[in-house]
Amino acid sequence: MAEGKPVERISSLPLHAINAAQVPAFLTTLAPASSTFLRASGFSAKPGESALIPGADGLVSAVIGIGKEASPWDFGGAPWTLPAGSRWHLVVDEVDPAHAVLGWHLGAYRWLRHKQPQRAPAELVLPAGTENAVMMAEAICAARDLINAPAGELGPQQLAEAAAALAERHGGRAEIITGEALSEGFPCMAAVGAGSPRAPHLAVLRWEGDAHGPLVALCGKGVCFDTGGLDLKPSAAMLRMKKDMGGAAVMLAVAEMVMRAKLPLRLLVLIGAVENAVSGNAMRPMDILRSRKGLRVEIGNTDAEGRLVLCDLLQFAAEQSPAMILDAATLTGAARVALGPDLPALFSNDDALADGLLRAGQVVQDPMWRLPLHDGYDAWLDSPFADLSNVSQKPMAGAVTAALFLRRFVPEGQPWAHLDVYAWNDAARPGRPEGGEAQSARAIFQMLQNFTGGKVM
Repeated sequence: MAEGKPVERISSLPLHAINAAQVPAFLTTLAPASSTFLRASGFSAKPGESALIPGADGLVSAVIGIGKEASPWDFGGAPWTLPAGSRWHLVVDEVDPAHAVLGWHLGAYRWLRHKQPQRAPAELVLPAGTENAVMMAEAICAARDLINAPAGELGPQQLAEAAAALAERHGGRAEIITGEALSEGFPCMAAVGAGSPRAPHLAVLRWEGDAHGPLVALCGKGVCFDTGGLDLKPSAAMLRMKKDMGGAAVMLAVAEMVMRAKLPLRLLVLIGAVENAVSGNAMRPMDILRSRKGLRVEIGNTDAEGRLVLCDLLQFAAEQSPAMILDAATLTGAARVALGPDLPALFSNDDALADGLLRAGQVVQDPMWRLPLHDGYDAWLDSPFADLSNVSQKPMAGAVTAALFLRRFVPEGQPWAHLDVYAWNDAARPGRPEGGEAQSARAIFQMLQNFTGGKVM
């Protein structure tokens, strides 16, 4: 919809958004019978609560409750609580319509490839000026589709091809590296995928919104399924391992937002797509791998494979001298123990970059929490046989030591941030259906908007 174009209201009904303090005043604006009905229904404008308002000729409007500060999630349940297939236009004075549009679209999402919903969602007529919110929702939903895809359908080749297709749709360039070139240039990543009949693929995406703009490198862990390798996971821990490419999906969502918004920067996106499987070719505990950087890594546990994928990507990214390197990965259960499923762990060697991400996350209600790169734990990665081990032998601070492992592959003075994400909603909530989730994507995009002088949503 073009900026300033009038909102189309043909065959759409008004949807009011109010908080609890506004209920008495709102009731006075309704016809007496409608006011009596709404009061009798017990509507109190709790965040996300909705109510239909009847009139003499049937349904005339609806109202939805919002918090004191409106959240996108206040609107996330509306597509399914309002009548199937109905159309609505917002009537709001103090609510940013972009919040409503974002929450509505994220809430309307369902995985459709193998199961159709029993009813159609309600539709929202887009207010003018909310194109950015729609764009972000579409990018997040595309990432959700990737995470929700069964691993039997989305292997390393398919993930790399999806990444390449994204770049090409938006005027970027893509290269897919596999085979001998991957083994030579990205040996740790190649070793992770050696146990699978589905060969590892590295997607290298380049895009220029401004040929002279700063270069931003995005690295995503794309383990399409993780058995744990020879250090095999128990069956319960394997159930959601199709989501172990969630970091890659997050970075592809960020890349789509950046490209569609045409931010004045250059992008380098590295998607390390592999499968950690069990076979006679799989890497073994106590194997020693050569990394792209030249450091030798002893395998203390084959289930700590994501950091082996990322270490080669980080080294390659650093060789391009970017303004910043960002990586995202479903890396450790320890981060979830510390922060739970909804709060990604942020590690960074640069306070300004970390502060920018934290502030952006607060602005767009996509929060994260910073954990320390504690130097005192760095020696926990020492190995008597190689330059370092891929795991610590101590049963503590697993997220910290994983981040410290990655830091070994980032040059001194290179701004870098690592996000340890869950990439999944364990249960359905308004705006966040059960399944894959592109955590931190909106926060990263907002930070990049700020970094390039773009406006805040």
